[in-house]
Amino acid sequence: MKLVVISGRSGSGKSTALQALEDVDFYCIDNLPARLLPDLIEQMLDDPEHPGRLAVSIDARNLVSNLDAFPGIIAELGKREDLSCEILYLDAAEPTLIKRYSATRRKHPLSTSQSGLQEAISYERELLEPIASIADIRIDTTRMTLYELRDSIKLRIAQRSEQDLSIQFESFGFKHGVPLDVDFTFDVRMLPNPYWIPDLRRFTGRDQAVIDFLESAPEVPQLIGDIRDFLERWIPLFKQNNRSYITIGIGCTGGQHRSVYIAEHLAGHFGQLMDNVHVRHRELT
Repeated sequence: MKLVVISGRSGSGKSTALQALEDVDFYCIDNLPARLLPDLIEQMLDDPEHPGRLAVSIDARNLVSNLDAFPGIIAELGKREDLSCEILYLDAAEPTLIKRYSATRRKHPLSTSQSGLQEAISYERELLEPIASIADIRIDTTRMTLYELRDSIKLRIAQRSEQDLSIQFESFGFKHGVPLDVDFTFDVRMLPNPYWIPDLRRFTGRDQAVIDFLESAPEVPQLIGDIRDFLERWIPLFKQNNRSYITIGIGCTGGQHRSVYIAEHLAGHFGQLMDNVHVRHRELT
């Protein structure tokens, strides 16, 4: 049976992620007390008609003792040969979480008469650290729409086989901050910038005019080759070490031209070598 545990701070998109998995036939449970997880797994595996795919949300509404015990619970479940487990942790920048709560006018589960929303959000990070520290995949939802998050969950988690290593190339602009969920970050701001060519400014790294401009600069294919060689050397070792997900950030100044082109190029190359390769352009959404 496949188990996906979803966690993250309030407002990061846990409900959306759980619904996305429910849409692809996962049996889903929200706000499960962590200490009940082993009993739930036992009961489901004892049932010959169990669905085979289970997703549970475990968050800061749990008792603190339950959250502290979570790593040990997962370690014990990992010994079972009839169960594969993945942990998904969602998060977003604190200003974004505050804005989302302000828009919905919901009460944060940790806010009290003595502490405001910002204090509750910060404290929630501390409470969930035992889960975040062992997550298989982290997704930064700061600049994601609900639809983008749903698509990402379905592509990277629901459709990934147990043997696959899921790789995502994510372009971004440094002026908007580095994504929270990248495992590697490559800075490509030293390359010629199409933004300073008036006729190219309105295009992106997906457009042929920008592609032709970048490919005419010798340092561009050289840098792509260096990044490609680095990843080809080390990705197999991540897979041998039972890593299931890698997110590779490619950053330029605005996230429109250079990083988009290079992320597309790398995703195309590795997509020919592997089955589960995706590309996301954070600033083009």
